[in-house]
Amino acid sequence: MGVKIEVFRMMLYLSFPVAMFWVSNQAEYFEEYIVKRKREIFPPDEKMHRKELEDFKERMRVRKEQRILKEIAVETEN
Repeated sequence: MGVKIEVFRMMLYLSFPVAMFWVSNQAEYFEEYIVKRKREIFPPDEKMHRKELEDFKERMRVRKEQRILKEIAVETEN
């Protein structure tokens, strides 16, 4: 009796991760969940939103460059 229970438990322990892996790798699931979610987060046709992000990145880059130049100037004065 004990061996049968252990075999059942081992099959259960092995089948659950394998089943989850199989379900999560289905193309329909990927298309339905992942691609739709990505399109919600990053809409492909919002040019204005993309331009705002690019402008923000540019402002952050310029601010970082100015801070670095200021730190270099302080170091060279000392």
